[in-house]
Amino acid sequence: MDYILTTDKLYKSYRQFTALAELDMHILKGSIYGLVGKNGAGKTTLIRIICGLQEPTDGGYSIYGIKSGTSEIFKARGRMGAVVETPSIYLEMTAEENLKQQFDILGKPSYDEIPGLIKLVGLEQNSIAKKKAKNFSLGMRQRLGIAIALAGNPDFLVLDEPINGLDPEGIVEMRELILKLNREYAITVLISSHILDELSKLATHFGFIDHGRMIKEISAEELEKQCRKCIRVVVSGTKEFSQAMEKLKLAYEIIDDNQADIFAEISLTKLVSELNKVGCELISANEKDESLESYYIRLLGGDKNA
Repeated sequence: MDYILTTDKLYKSYRQFTALAELDMHILKGSIYGLVGKNGAGKTTLIRIICGLQEPTDGGYSIYGIKSGTSEIFKARGRMGAVVETPSIYLEMTAEENLKQQFDILGKPSYDEIPGLIKLVGLEQNSIAKKKAKNFSLGMRQRLGIAIALAGNPDFLVLDEPINGLDPEGIVEMRELILKLNREYAITVLISSHILDELSKLATHFGFIDHGRMIKEISAEELEKQCRKCIRVVVSGTKEFSQAMEKLKLAYEIIDDNQADIFAEISLTKLVSELNKVGCELISANEKDESLESYYIRLLGGDKNA
């Protein structure tokens, strides 16, 4: 397989704390790789290493186990673009001025590509042209950050929480931009996001990280096969519902006081009958696919009722 980035037993520690522990990662060229993990799992540490934002110092941590091939990828700064945490932009400058500054840093001989970049990220409107970045919305700043990351014509783009804090319209616009960069410009994208429902609409591959370890890598196609089908029910009370499920010995998961998922095939007649026995009313029932969030929790062993 043609990988744009791999790591082999990547290790990083901060004094007594191990941030990454023998982590293996494989990002296929042309993919959108969704990095999934809860806070503290090691996502940002990993992304910073990939982007070269952290180098060994005398602060007491060390980095081991980077493949020679991976090191070459890390050194290819001109072919990698990144927006990590907050976009690196000059707030007192316009979008065009920010891009000119980046072109100067990269040593580009002309500014001819700038109008195309501005249009690509959706900042070409006349009302935006003279605005300073400090007056941009969060979504506009994110798009400008991506334009700056694209200034070096990268074939690999790293985005850390690009939709964090965006309104619904901004999330849709960011999703469409990422998909366009991947599909029309053949840019491989590594994206980290805690909004798993949105990530599931973007990624072609996933890496699940926990306590600094890669616990599973999987394609979106294979993930869909492994995600369990379920019946989402609305009931008068999930306490009584649980009693019926325990008696039936069915896998289930409580969502809230009135909603639950049943991970088994069961006739509605039998379900209603058992719920009636414990004084629970079935209000509605619909077939549903397991969410990415639910799959991740189950992968970590957090599906207590299954």
